[in-house]
Amino acid sequence: MIYLLISICISSFLFVIFKLFEVFKIDTLQGIIVNYLVAAVLGFYMSDLPVSFQEVTDQSWFYGAFLLGILFILVFNLMALTSQKNGLSVASVASKMSLVVGVVFGIMYYKESANYIKIIGILLALLAVYLASTRETQQKVQKKSSLLFPILLFFGSGCIDTSLKFIETAYVQEGGVPIFSATIFAFAFLVGMVFLIVKMIKGAFVFQFKNILGGILLGIPNYFSIVYLLKALNAEGMESSNAFTVNNVGIVILSTLLGLLLFKEKLSKKNWLGVAVAILGVYLVFHHG
Repeated sequence: MIYLLISICISSFLFVIFKLFEVFKIDTLQGIIVNYLVAAVLGFYMSDLPVSFQEVTDQSWFYGAFLLGILFILVFNLMALTSQKNGLSVASVASKMSLVVGVVFGIMYYKESANYIKIIGILLALLAVYLASTRETQQKVQKKSSLLFPILLFFGSGCIDTSLKFIETAYVQEGGVPIFSATIFAFAFLVGMVFLIVKMIKGAFVFQFKNILGGILLGIPNYFSIVYLLKALNAEGMESSNAFTVNNVGIVILSTLLGLLLFKEKLSKKNWLGVAVAILGVYLVFHHG
């Protein structure tokens, strides 16, 4: 349980760091690229298995890691944009309620049970994303556009969680999680560099040292948030459904509290209802799956 609590705290801290990017005017793309380089180096350094280019490319999960690397940097950028434009609670709800994507995948691919209670839970989780994402002070046109980032974050995060679980279970050997994770981070870094080079060609690149510091600050907890979640999933007596449910709901609640305490974010009754509905939705999915 201690691993799960550590994972919740670290993951919630990621949303705070994204908010600090906005406060200190740190370039999001540069910070995220450095973050993935730091996470990749950490993963290769902490791997107990031999690390070589040949060893990595021979792994059956290599191409899956490449696709995940692309998804990682796209979704991480979405997470940053959502935190900055919609608030910490919105970003956390949108990303963490994406576990319903995994539930749907489980029903269709693994032929898991599907009952009315579980379906109601999935629909409630979707409703929660909308309720937590709307702001009463915004104009109608702005409201619709502000929903785009949370919705994309919702589905993107769901694809990442589902793919990670599938590839890790089917192809990653015992003790191979650090190098698998590091390879994903390395691909995310390389894809990010392509984006950065395009910006440089267009003359839109401005280097600042604070962007590197921001990336380092983000990369270390980003790596360990995954490590401790995997440790929790592998802990004796801990079922993955329990771990994901407690982890996701914990991050939603803690991120909301951090947004209120640190950044004085104001939530409407509808936003609070969204958080409550999110918790109820996950409860129904978990206890009646």
